[in-house]
Amino acid sequence: MSGRWVKVSEKVLDQLKRMEGTKERDRLELVRSMSFVLRALEMSVVGWMQWVNNPDIMTKFTQKDLEKMNKRLSKFTRDFIKYDVEATKLGTQIGLKAIKKVIRKKKAKPAAHYVA
Repeated sequence: MSGRWVKVSEKVLDQLKRMEGTKERDRLELVRSMSFVLRALEMSVVGWMQWVNNPDIMTKFTQKDLEKMNKRLSKFTRDFIKYDVEATKLGTQIGLKAIKKVIRKKKAKPAAHYVA
């Protein structure tokens, strides 16, 4: 299982490298790239969650290994959430809040009143 995971992950890394090396991407290509990047991140996080929630796997690591993993994941997560806050603020500034409100109104249809 681990060998196959590593091979798939290496292919994802190669694809990410190729995408990053592409010059003059238009807006659609950038959005497509972000979608790929986030799916790759999701795949990795799901794998981590499977490991962390499996005591048979986690007991194999030393205290030092676990401390190193925790420190690196914590830093990565802090940086990612900080960027998430920045992007959300930018989205709010450019009017995404108003767009979301319109979408919510369209989804929330008023209840029909029936006369018996």
